[in-house]
Amino acid sequence: MPHQNGQINSADVIIVGAGLAGLAAAVELGDRGKTVILLDQEPAHFMGGQAHWSLGGLFMIDTPEQRRMGIRDCPDLARRDWLGSAQFDRPEDAWPRAWADAYLDFAAGEMRSWLHDVGLRWFPVVGWAERGGDTAEGHGNSVPRFHVTWGTGPGVVAPFAARVRNHMATGRIHFRDRHQVSYIIMQNGAAKGVSGEILAEDASPRGQKTSRHEIGEFECYAPSIIVASGGIGGNLELVRKAWPADRLGTAPKTMVSGVPFHVDGRMIAISETAGGHVINPDRMWHYTEGVQNWDPIWPNHGIRILPGPSSMWFDSLGQRLEAPCLPGFDTLSTLREILKTGQDYSWFVLSQKIIEKEFALSGSEQNPDLTSGSWFQVLKARLLSRGSAPGPVEAFKKHGVDFVVATTLSDLVKGMNRIAEVPVDEARLRSQIEARDAQVDNPFAKDAQIIAINAARNYRGDKLIRTAKLHRILDRDNGPLIAVKLHILTRKTLGGLQTDLDSRMVGADGTPVPGLFAVGEAAGFGGGGYHGYNALEGTFLGGCLFSGRRAGQSQHIA
Repeated sequence: MPHQNGQINSADVIIVGAGLAGLAAAVELGDRGKTVILLDQEPAHFMGGQAHWSLGGLFMIDTPEQRRMGIRDCPDLARRDWLGSAQFDRPEDAWPRAWADAYLDFAAGEMRSWLHDVGLRWFPVVGWAERGGDTAEGHGNSVPRFHVTWGTGPGVVAPFAARVRNHMATGRIHFRDRHQVSYIIMQNGAAKGVSGEILAEDASPRGQKTSRHEIGEFECYAPSIIVASGGIGGNLELVRKAWPADRLGTAPKTMVSGVPFHVDGRMIAISETAGGHVINPDRMWHYTEGVQNWDPIWPNHGIRILPGPSSMWFDSLGQRLEAPCLPGFDTLSTLREILKTGQDYSWFVLSQKIIEKEFALSGSEQNPDLTSGSWFQVLKARLLSRGSAPGPVEAFKKHGVDFVVATTLSDLVKGMNRIAEVPVDEARLRSQIEARDAQVDNPFAKDAQIIAINAARNYRGDKLIRTAKLHRILDRDNGPLIAVKLHILTRKTLGGLQTDLDSRMVGADGTPVPGLFAVGEAAGFGGGGYHGYNALEGTFLGGCLFSGRRAGQSQHIA
């Protein structure tokens, strides 16, 4: 093989991006005996990319974990939920729809056994994320499907990273960190290689913003190039440029970033220049329950609250949001309602009893008990906390600038107004909370949120660890009172580079671009947007694994 600066610079395949999708592709190719050059602009200890920071949730269908929790799921129900959420309505949705069908077959079939064989295990209580709107035909999961991996994101990444390192030891995979690709080399319409800049070494802790100081240049050659570089969530300029104001309202003036700085979207434009075709760039998935991280890792670092169903949700003006804008139900509907006020934040108001049982924080570093994989740590943190929320939640309650704690509602509102852009009226807020509290002891309650709480507690997983017993928020025995200022949190781009079912990039003319592939978030997790307009959760890591595996197995890589 040709060498450059003492390194092999040609292979069967070049993969750009050492996140989860890139790792999944690399191990499949290595297992096939292919030689791979794996490039990433970040340091080697960042391997795994954004997936490392995730909660490790995977969308799977009719699993032993579901059945043990009394959940009856089936492929037909999951397909109805997916299509009701996706709402595919564009001619270019043909490939995304095909990818959705293929992923559903995978999630109901070999997905669990494959991942179990490589070493993944799952927390036995299956989570119920994105419960959806208000009709059976619309958005949402009809049953819990969110399987949290023991070890969270690091637990998902670890077996694939280990297999990559095994192939590195045999010489099949050559990993080049701090290699920033800026150009895909094309010849006669077909991929030939990539070129870019070698960046200076950087020992920054994982996830922090690293230097872009260039110390050299490089070129690598291969007849197949797989782009696995992620989306645009860390680049607020690109997020605002793609923001669908007609559907979601005016883009927020301020947002917090739910992903590291390196999720910059730069390879998507580079792929377009080489002949790839981006579709559905306006489809995106940003959360409404973001808080500023009091101990940030990356710039503008935000954390998502994963709420149970009991916190009362108010817009910036202090008006209670109506169903389906309830905690954990319908993300994009809630986003639209929040932005209608002309502000880009909202409020949770809750009691200490609610935060103790219902608040979780997204991310591996915010769930040390689950990340440890230790049952003792989980029981200690979540069931034996003796009047406290899990440690990371209590730390945010104590240190977070978005948290207000008070004994009385009057004092709570004063605290809210100290950090608000527009004042909340105490009388108006009190009236709405008292009306809700008056329904707590009514078995015929008409309040949609109370009905939803009762439904949640019918699922023994929610009753055990995720949903507080119904109580009056203003009863001092349940206090103190807590208010949380919630920001828009950037996360996922649902559109992306259009691909066929072998992960080959499809050009604007509808034909595959020879030698170019895209996987993971860069490909909208498959096809250029297999979620459609709405995600059902657990489908981000799942889509990275599935699309990366499909690319690695593709017979178009000779």
